[in-house]
Amino acid sequence: MKTLIVVRHATAAQVPGLADRERPLTEHGKRDARDAGDLIRPLKPGLVLCSPSVRTRETAELLGIDAPIEIERDIYEAYADELLDLLRRTGPEIETLVLVGHNPGVHELVLTLTGDGDAGFPPGAHAVIELHGGWQDLDSGTGNLVRAHRP
Repeated sequence: MKTLIVVRHATAAQVPGLADRERPLTEHGKRDARDAGDLIRPLKPGLVLCSPSVRTRETAELLGIDAPIEIERDIYEAYADELLDLLRRTGPEIETLVLVGHNPGVHELVLTLTGDGDAGFPPGAHAVIELHGGWQDLDSGTGNLVRAHRP
């Protein structure tokens, strides 16, 4: 069984004049990312897919996962169907995958896969989803929400 961990970047700073992609995490956001990592690391992810924005890259790094972090430009501003297409390209050797992205796409992805998660997906939240089948089989309703964490 494959496991997908969907992470929304932690709280980012609002800096006037700074492009959205360049917004860094706040100190609170950095703490939330480290705390999420404490919960995610025991699941031993084999790969992290991350949006290219500064806040998602910082979140991915602060998770402290001992796995490669691949920057995927298509995650930025992606909707659930686009994220599903990206995830379907994951190699079968990856058992547990972390996706670090943005709302509304990551929340929609959790809802699409599990039908669960109406409580929202604030900055720093993550969901652990067990999947029925392989990565190429991802589709609506093909996952079970095992755990949801909101900081």
